[in-house]
Amino acid sequence: MRNKGQITVPSEVRTALGAEEGDDLLFYTDEQGRIIISRSLLIPPEQAWFWSERWQNLERKTQADIDAGRVKSFDTLTNALDYLATVKGSDAKD
Repeated sequence: MRNKGQITVPSEVRTALGAEEGDDLLFYTDEQGRIIISRSLLIPPEQAWFWSERWQNLERKTQADIDAGRVKSFDTLTNALDYLATVKGSDAKD
């Protein structure tokens, strides 16, 4: 340990954590006195909703639909609204 309490984290630990230069790391102890190290992922409060489990599940489902070609595109808002009017209440999933 250096005089200001700095330590060198071994490369295999940095790799396991996915940590890079400049990342913040959290150090804490568990009930057995073991030291636990984890990356500190700072998410601005106004963006926390995006990283919620629910939203990430929706993102994955949406990406799966895009990857499978289950999307439509429209040249105008009117065309999009007309399409929505035709499928309203139907079970159409194309």
